[in-house]
Amino acid sequence: MSLKRIFFLSFFIGSLSFGFSQTKVMSFNIRYDNKNDGDNWWNLRKIDVANQIAYYHPDFIGIQEALVQQLNYLDQQLKEYSYIGVGRDDGKEKGEFSPIFYNEQLYELLKMKTLWLSETPEKVSVGWDASMERIVTYGAFLHKKTGDTIHVFNAHFDHIGSIARENSAKLIVKKIAEFGLESNKTIVMGDFNAEPNEAPILVFKSALDDAQELAETKFYGPVGTFNAFDTSKVIEKRIDYIFTKNMKVKSYRHIDDRRSNNLFVSDHLAVFAELGFKN
Repeated sequence: MSLKRIFFLSFFIGSLSFGFSQTKVMSFNIRYDNKNDGDNWWNLRKIDVANQIAYYHPDFIGIQEALVQQLNYLDQQLKEYSYIGVGRDDGKEKGEFSPIFYNEQLYELLKMKTLWLSETPEKVSVGWDASMERIVTYGAFLHKKTGDTIHVFNAHFDHIGSIARENSAKLIVKKIAEFGLESNKTIVMGDFNAEPNEAPILVFKSALDDAQELAETKFYGPVGTFNAFDTSKVIEKRIDYIFTKNMKVKSYRHIDDRRSNNLFVSDHLAVFAELGFKN
């Protein structure tokens, strides 16, 4: 046996002994289906949204702003995935969803729940000074190969109410504690409509890790995530995030891929992270 082959086998066996597995996660505000968006209308870019997701092939995708017709389209296109989530207006199909798509070949759904970001999270409601109903979708997923469970939260915070945004973050942190997840592998992602120095993000950082700050490889992409479909401006406003708990972060990026006409895929950049977890 050659020295090169012996080294490879030794490295491979050594890697196994560390017992680390990897999962890929994407948070993506796809912009709701609005005919007034002109060249950026959903029907003109929906294939680009689906293709971008398929290219990066995340195991979990937290989508924001999806109306039921958009959700149905993605469900048809993403063959390896199932999803959980309900419409925020009625707990069924009305209004925007914040669904979690998951690769059902790798993960099995154990439980799921939708909470309204309000003083009464168990029922359809508007919280604090928010302009409308807002929700967080939660799922517990079993990694079929290792037997590990990963807990995933996906949310879209209000764009008007600053009190609602801060209290929404506090509610999610509270639920993590109530669900007994402090020592579990947990992911919290979404469009939080808040920049890094603002209260909701500081609340999250008091209990979770900003995955961007933990990445082992250099961060890649623009500083911000919100582009407003404006291709002429530098993207500096960061309002979309992936937070983790009890997980390693291999890489983190803001995906600045464009459509063939050089327009943006959505008015937000997708956020993508490769995470590691110990078996």
